[in-house]
Amino acid sequence: MGAHALDKYAKELADLAASARAALVREIDASGAWAADPVWREVFEAVPRHLFVPYYYVGVVGGHERRWGESPDPRTREQWVRGAYVDAPLATRLRDGELLSSSSQPSLMAMMLAELRVEPGDRVLEIGAGTGYNAALLAHRLGDDLVTTVDLEPEITEAARRHLAAAGYHPTVVTGDGARGVPERAPYDRIIATCTLPSVPRAWLAQSRPGARILSPLATGLIALTVRDAEHAEGRFLPTPAYFVPLRGGGPEPEPAPLGGVPRRAREDELFRFLLILTRGNLDPQEVFTLWEREGHPRRERYGITVRGEHEWAWLDDPEGPYAWPLT
Repeated sequence: MGAHALDKYAKELADLAASARAALVREIDASGAWAADPVWREVFEAVPRHLFVPYYYVGVVGGHERRWGESPDPRTREQWVRGAYVDAPLATRLRDGELLSSSSQPSLMAMMLAELRVEPGDRVLEIGAGTGYNAALLAHRLGDDLVTTVDLEPEITEAARRHLAAAGYHPTVVTGDGARGVPERAPYDRIIATCTLPSVPRAWLAQSRPGARILSPLATGLIALTVRDAEHAEGRFLPTPAYFVPLRGGGPEPEPAPLGGVPRRAREDELFRFLLILTRGNLDPQEVFTLWEREGHPRRERYGITVRGEHEWAWLDDPEGPYAWPLT
């Protein structure tokens, strides 16, 4: 293929990406994901997701198929671009068939960013660099200097840095344990995690300004905490479900408890399973079912988390009420 033909094809691919991105933005807009902060629409219109997923994996019969932006087949490259702008999570790293890293569903990212409630000048820490796409969205809105993203895996942070530079963004990318935060860049006004944690690390509170907001996946939900000071934070879960890969380095996931004796309708209800995970180690599944039935199958927003000194607990309805379970 000659230089002229290559340039023509590159322009066609760029046009396809712009068209697919515009369609994704319309879809997210219709979902109401950024209704709380519509400025994010302009950000998603501007930041090219396909530059952050130079390859990804799609499920096929018998395993996964790699979609690659450098494929010699033009149709495969077009498939890759279109797939990058589908409102779905994209598997970006696999090891022995196990998902290690992904680019989250864009509408969920949009909702989380809107719920983060950033203001101009806010300093933000992101836990879990992933592809770098979320950091790019934050950097576009706030500026490179105010955004820090951290991940435990050097190959992930190296790739994120490379993708960010290709898209024209240069936030601070740190290789380290996200549970420890990034103290040298503190204090933060906002902390957002893109991986599931079993509890809220104390280091995040210590690195936050009073009044800071922390948004983190926990037990298939999203907890939104307001930091009072380095020893105290409290907040409720958002209504939406959220499924993320666990924080790397956070220790092995506990084995799920056997659900014998729990009716099938509960076992298959994601709100029951949310409560089951939230109370793990404190209630057995039958006790969880009894509570769930007695309280009328409570929705996520009735639950919250309090961190106070050395103690951290989840609760239903009231932090000081009868339903409270320590988190570890």
